Amino acid sequence: MIKKILAAVVMTISSAAALAVPFGSQSVLVVEDDTGKVLFEKNASTVAPIASLTKLMTAMVVLDAHQDMNEPIEIEKEDVDMLKHSTSRVPVGATIPRRDVLQLALMSSDNRAAAALARTYPGGIEAFRAAVKRKIAALGMTQTAIEEPTGLSPNNRSTAADLVKMATAASNYAEITRITTSSKDLINIKGREVEYHNTNRLVGAKGWDIGLSKTGYTQEAGRCLIMRVKAAGKNATMVLLNAGASSVRILDALNIRRHVLGDAGPVATRAESPRVRASAGGPRIRASVGGSTRRGHKHVTVTRHRRHR
Repeated sequence: MIKKILAAVVMTISSAAALAVPFGSQSVLVVEDDTGKVLFEKNASTVAPIASLTKLMTAMVVLDAHQDMNEPIEIEKEDVDMLKHSTSRVPVGATIPRRDVLQLALMSSDNRAAAALARTYPGGIEAFRAAVKRKIAALGMTQTAIEEPTGLSPNNRSTAADLVKMATAASNYAEITRITTSSKDLINIKGREVEYHNTNRLVGAKGWDIGLSKTGYTQEAGRCLIMRVKAAGKNATMVLLNAGASSVRILDALNIRRHVLGDAGPVATRAESPRVRASAGGPRIRASVGGSTRRGHKHVTVTRHRRHR
């Protein structure tokens, strides 16, 4: 009898230790798609800037309008980022089919492309903003505000919990899933074929089965990621907000795959450089039977097997 009790205690401790994972992102939410169970949660209700994760909403609203995807769109000076002065490989004056403009906005997260999609929305930018508000309400994203199409504004804000709803909706658009899971594409820019790459380097990486992906970054938002993955027989959506570096964001995704989804995945990837491993020395979030842990004066709650609504 004593041996059985000791064995049970050892198994409980081992299970808790398995989730002693360093998560560098300030907000993390992992939801099993098929059941709605929350597999891991950290600050999932904290409102924060979402950067280019915004572009998933932009894409849905544009596709909902059923515009001609072959219609040429000219990139104008109005589309240039005057807020953050971000760079773009899409020159002003280039005329590109709307389908390719959407590809640029989603896959390579081009801000001029996203701005052009909103500008050419039926009724213009104000009609686009109104459509975004309606879409947010329809999806039940009660903690979300999106003011413009690129994510450059820190006023585009949401929570990890709301963003799971957005990711779920976006995954129902075949065009969005196709684009966001393409590792690269050639697009004709002013008569020249230019190669563009996905901003998420896990897309196309060996051993990764990704069904939806979008990265984001601004100084206010940090490094962000939405990704739907299949691992260890589970289909899951992960949302990571406000990681301090791209390497931290990718390491978080790797740790979710290994320790939360239970899939070891590839032994080594580009993400696992010495610099990434060095960054893993930050605060650790330890799952325990009680569901919460303490480090210093901060509490982090870890929730498992709770239905996400």
